[in-house]
Amino acid sequence: MESENQGVLVSVLMTAFNREQYIQDAIESVLASTYKNFELIIVDDCSIDRTVAIARKYETLDPRVKVFENKVNLGDYPNRNKAAGYASGKYLKYVDGDDLIYPWGLEILVNSMEKFDRAGWGLCSINQDEFHIYPFLLKKEDVFNYNFNFNNLFHRASLSSIIKREVFEELGGFSGKRHLGDFEMWLRLSLQYDVVLMPHGIVWHRIHDMQESVSNRSNEYVPLKYDISLFKFLSYRDLNVEVETWNREIRKLRVIIFKKLLKFFIFFKWNLIHKVIVEIKKDIETFS
Repeated sequence: MESENQGVLVSVLMTAFNREQYIQDAIESVLASTYKNFELIIVDDCSIDRTVAIARKYETLDPRVKVFENKVNLGDYPNRNKAAGYASGKYLKYVDGDDLIYPWGLEILVNSMEKFDRAGWGLCSINQDEFHIYPFLLKKEDVFNYNFNFNNLFHRASLSSIIKREVFEELGGFSGKRHLGDFEMWLRLSLQYDVVLMPHGIVWHRIHDMQESVSNRSNEYVPLKYDISLFKFLSYRDLNVEVETWNREIRKLRVIIFKKLLKFFIFFKWNLIHKVIVEIKKDIETFS
């Protein structure tokens, strides 16, 4: 089935660091797309394995594939910003070097976005909505209420997103904070732009021991960073959130943060407590 929007160029952005085991599958999943009007921009972040060699092979086989190598290691989110800087498409679609997109994925994403001109971004892999058939537009003034009352939207990786390039550039890209980049981006986007919500079955996220998100599961400080970030965001921003919902979420976050800090005190994890204090001071300066 050929999309009615094949004229819209999509920049598929693939960041990679030591992904020789997976990057071939990632690249081939993009090249197998039923949607053909894309450029695949691969940015390697100083890999020491065969990642670049594998990517270069595909660059010689398909003119849509463009490979770039960083001279210094930038890290996860700065490298995502770097990849976006090479893009020329209307939309940015991240597919990491260890993830996959289904053959119909780009087509669904583009067609869904093109149905709603007002939308600045889209999220897929959303659980079923009881009242709406996907895709549907969620207005910016409704995003936070929807997130807190119906469907958690903010804890999603870049793989689940599609963003208008002009919108990404207006926001200045990802903040660069480790672990929190996606989370903060969705919060910032929700303040200014309507979002298109889409279902599961568009992308596939690989789980393995070498990925950055392993820290989310093994480092007990990382989940607390999300809690603190959301707490400060709710505290310092004038959001379109129902008063009852806002009060409930603030109370809940206070309890969660207090319990985690208390646990750190009980087990004498002073280094984690120090990290929390430093993060809070840093973000207070950012929001002030």
